[in-house]
Amino acid sequence: MNQSVLVIGGTRYFGIRLVEGLLAAGQRVTLANRGLTPDSFGDRVRRLRVDRRDAAAMAACFADQPGFDLVYDQMCYSGRDAAIAADVFKGKVGRYLMTSTIEVYGDLHGHHLGPYAESALDLGAELGLDASDYGRAKRQAEARLYRSVGLPAASLRLGHVLGGTEDFTGRLAAHVAAVLAGEPLRHAAAAGESSFIDVAGVVDFMLWAGQQDFLGPINVASEGGLSAPQLRARIGRLLNLPAPCLAQPQVGEASFDYAAPHRMSLDRAQAMGWRFAATESWLDQLIDQHV
Repeated sequence: MNQSVLVIGGTRYFGIRLVEGLLAAGQRVTLANRGLTPDSFGDRVRRLRVDRRDAAAMAACFADQPGFDLVYDQMCYSGRDAAIAADVFKGKVGRYLMTSTIEVYGDLHGHHLGPYAESALDLGAELGLDASDYGRAKRQAEARLYRSVGLPAASLRLGHVLGGTEDFTGRLAAHVAAVLAGEPLRHAAAAGESSFIDVAGVVDFMLWAGQQDFLGPINVASEGGLSAPQLRARIGRLLNLPAPCLAQPQVGEASFDYAAPHRMSLDRAQAMGWRFAATESWLDQLIDQHV
C-alpha cells in the first residue's frame, strides 16, 4: 500500500534503515529534521528543515503541508515534544508512531513480578513536560500523546537496541573491549535479565507496525533475555577468552546491569501475529563486528 510517510529524524542509527525500508516498499517519504546530519537518500525523499523542539517553527513548517498517512517520530523525548506533536498533527495524520523505550518501566523495576506487560504501567500520574530522567521523560511523552484528541497514537517500547559498528551508543562495544582487555565485570548480585533487540529486528517491526491499525503502547524485543554477566560470558566464549564477573551488593557501572529482572512481555505483539527472532540468532554476529 502506497502511503505518504513522515519520518521525524531518520538520519542516524536504525532511523536510516527505517527510511531505506520505507523507500524499498514504495512509500512516499518526507524527512523532517534540522538538516545537520547528511543523508544518502538523494532525491528519493522530500526534506523539511525544522527544529523538532521549537513549537513555533514546527507549527509554521507544517501549517501548509498536506496530511500524512503515517508519522514515525524518532525524536519525541519529552512531554513537551509530545505536546508539540499533538498540536501540529491533530486531525492531519492517519497514525502516529512514537519510538519509546523499555526504560519507561523504570519505576516498576524490583517491584513487579514477571515481565512487564504494557498494561502494567499507569501513565495517569505523568503530568510533567520536561523530566531530566530519560525513562520518566519518555513516560511523560507517552502520557501526553494518549491524552491528546485527534491524534491516533502508538508508542513502540523498544528493548535495548544493539547494533554493529554503526551503534553510536557504544554499549556493546564497551563490553567487548572489556573482555579483550581482561577487565572483570562488577555487577549486581542478583544480575537481573533484560530485553534486547537488534537493528534489523527493530526496523522489521516498525515497517510491519506501519501497516497495522493498533494504537497504544506495544513492547518490542527479541525472544530471550540476558543479564550483564550472561552477555559477558557469551562474549568470552565467542572470543575464547576469560570473562571474569564479580558480584557486588549494588548495581555495577556496566551497561545492562540490573539488580532485578527488567524484561518486557511480548504477548501483545505476538497476539497480533508478529514473531520476534531469538536474541541468540543475531548476537554473535554483532559481537564479531566489534572485535
